[in-house]
Amino acid sequence: MHTADPFLFQLFFIFVWAKLFGEVFERLHLPAVLGEILAGVLIGPYGARLVVPTDAIYAIAGIGAIFLLFTVGLETQPKDLISVGRTSLYVALAGIVAPFLVGYSYMILRHHSAREAIFVAAAMVATSVGITARVLGDMHLLQTVSARIILGAAVFDDVLGMIVLGLVVGLVSSTGLEWAQLLVTAFEAVGFALVMLFYAPRVVKRMEPGLERMSTHDAPLIIALAICLGLSYAAVKIGMAAIIGAFFAGLAFAEYSPRWNLQPRVYAINEFLAPFFFFSMGARLNMSVFDGKLLVSAIVISLLAIFSKLIGCGLPVLHSGWKTALKVGVGMVPRGEVGLVVALVGLQMNIVSESAYALVIFMTGITTLVAPPAMKIIFRDDVALQPALPERRRTAM
Repeated sequence: MHTADPFLFQLFFIFVWAKLFGEVFERLHLPAVLGEILAGVLIGPYGARLVVPTDAIYAIAGIGAIFLLFTVGLETQPKDLISVGRTSLYVALAGIVAPFLVGYSYMILRHHSAREAIFVAAAMVATSVGITARVLGDMHLLQTVSARIILGAAVFDDVLGMIVLGLVVGLVSSTGLEWAQLLVTAFEAVGFALVMLFYAPRVVKRMEPGLERMSTHDAPLIIALAICLGLSYAAVKIGMAAIIGAFFAGLAFAEYSPRWNLQPRVYAINEFLAPFFFFSMGARLNMSVFDGKLLVSAIVISLLAIFSKLIGCGLPVLHSGWKTALKVGVGMVPRGEVGLVVALVGLQMNIVSESAYALVIFMTGITTLVAPPAMKIIFRDDVALQPALPERRRTAM
């Protein structure tokens, strides 16, 4: 029991402070997620050191990300995502090419090695859908066209981002590029996405009679949670992020969520787990490693990361109006945990230097912190057009 005490205290301390910061930002009419991330920066291991998250805390944060995307999936009808599928794919492709090219070019101009430049550019590619989903969920805008395009593009972005990471690792490794393995991974990832989008809802429909005959209390919720965890594991096994499997699990149950009252109960799980996820993102930011020269480079890389996504992801939907293009572009700006993972891989392979790693950390933090307030401003007209909603629990995303 004594060995569990520090862990329980960390759970209590992180949860309370994250929620307190979130409340302060809500009162300032800013997204609560921004406050939860800032809590990690200020009181985490690189701030006041009031709490130093353990591996167990980071594991819980990862589970929080899984249930965050599961909740988003529950609010997203597959037919709605399919309706913007082609547009989302174009947005994702442009949102990968533009950041990679500008990031690689800048690092080469700054006389970094080609291998290091490739890794930094790869870290600028993939969008973290968690931040965007949280803000859109808080604003009750997940059903808007712009939100569906963003979520769809983020799913494609993750699939393509994992392929890019595989390419990068192969290009810089001593064994060279494993084309066969890369093709297998790409095929598995695309196949997984297509099966979950088109076939999984039909499976749930066939399961419906059996679920309603089960004697277990809340049988639909239990089965949904089990499938969420199972698909998260399956996604990891084929080289994708666990959160994508969770998102598709939510999609599979979205049509039946109102009938089985899944959303309120999953929201309750998120209310507990999501703060650990966002706190841990802030706790990873070390602001003390920057000197003047590195800080200038970090600011430039961050600006390139923002504008390359803004322009690259906005261009494919420019025909729908510049406002829609701006919304989609801003929604795709956050890099979040994906950029951190890419940077960590490079550091572990002794390819990325400490300074280049710091650039990625700074860029990840800036894009993560800038996007929520920008979305709050850009989507305010959509909020005004929403019909009056009955008071309900805030989406814990």
